[in-house]
Amino acid sequence: MCAGPDVVNIGGMHITRQYPRFGRLLAALATSQLGDWLYNLALLAYVQQRTHSTAWLGITTAARIAPLVLGGPVGGLIADRVDRRRLMFASDVIRAGIMGTLVFVALAGMPVALVPILAAVATLAGVVYPPSVAAVTPRLVDGDQLGAANAARGAIAPACVAAGPALGAVLLLIGPPAVAFAINAGTFVISGLLIASIPAGPEFARAPRPDGGEAAADSAVNSVRGLLRELRHGARALRAAPEAGWMVSADTAASLVYGAQTVLLLLVAARLGLGAGGYGYLLAAQGAGGIVGATLAGRLGRAADGRSTLAVALAMVALPLPVLAITTSIGVALAAGVLGGAGALIVEVVADTRLQRTLDESRLGCAYGFAFAASLGGIAVGGLIAPLLVALAGLGGALCVIAATVLALASVIALRGVRRRIPVDGPASAAGPGAAVAKA
Repeated sequence: MCAGPDVVNIGGMHITRQYPRFGRLLAALATSQLGDWLYNLALLAYVQQRTHSTAWLGITTAARIAPLVLGGPVGGLIADRVDRRRLMFASDVIRAGIMGTLVFVALAGMPVALVPILAAVATLAGVVYPPSVAAVTPRLVDGDQLGAANAARGAIAPACVAAGPALGAVLLLIGPPAVAFAINAGTFVISGLLIASIPAGPEFARAPRPDGGEAAADSAVNSVRGLLRELRHGARALRAAPEAGWMVSADTAASLVYGAQTVLLLLVAARLGLGAGGYGYLLAAQGAGGIVGATLAGRLGRAADGRSTLAVALAMVALPLPVLAITTSIGVALAAGVLGGAGALIVEVVADTRLQRTLDESRLGCAYGFAFAASLGGIAVGGLIAPLLVALAGLGGALCVIAATVLALASVIALRGVRRRIPVDGPASAAGPGAAVAKA
């Protein structure tokens, strides 16, 4: 279900037929993400086989994720300064080469320390991809279809989360982890070919310079001082965008809940007597909810970037948590997972759509990189605080504390927020999100 633009008609996927170039972009994204999820499972399985060490598993996981958090803004800055079609193609080529190297390392039995290093380099090569896709999307679809386009893009992740690990498990049954590494290399090749098949055009061109000084700006980026200056400008653009603070806060809060649930759902499954397999069922319910949320988000229309929609979606994320704390029914627990996953996906779509409409186009990639890093940071923080909350307040207390925090944020967004409204239709819809920016 992740492989092509015309297979799925959920989460706004019909939009891929209306905008074929956007459909190919989504097909490339889906193909590489599917490969990544099956590769993640094989990567940890290989490290476990070689080391039998949880410490090495932790090191490998950190090496795979940390570059996304630390390199997100830099990846966004590069996406603002380079033709994005060429950039995504280069990213796919590099990652295919790294996966090929990982195959050789596994088959040759080379030092296991090379594995987390290669995983980190592969992740680092991919940090340009999310901001490139986010920046290109408003240029490939009409403004009134931007919410549906983001819903289609958002549907890919939960679908691949559900399918990727299952395929990875099958591959581990029929062959060594190197097989999964090789297949992941192949997905990057396919993704690169799909990107290359999209006709070049101004939609992929680098963002216009805010000062019009091409040569001076380019030379500035080549220096450390210039790089830091550009990153500061991107951070300021994010702060200056109307309601960006609410959007980033909401997306980070939903990510924090997800990170906490990677720990807490293990305990919920044990309490329900489901064992380790039950943990997988509860995570699968979250993924199924994400697909449902993408379908709903694709139908929001003008409400796709509104504060009220964001507040309702956050409530959908929070309210299932106390239910998980008290229910003794497996069916209720699964239904709660679906509701929470749907809410989290709607939060993501609303936040992305609002940022795309209001961020200065010349800084969109870099600013989005900061927002993306904050979201991933939320996952990490959630995973870290969950054990502490359980130690202090027990499983039920931890779930209720997190739910109350998210509900408080939803209330603030709904009742206070930033009162100034930004037109949904306007110059930004046709010329890109930068046209609707209200400068601070």
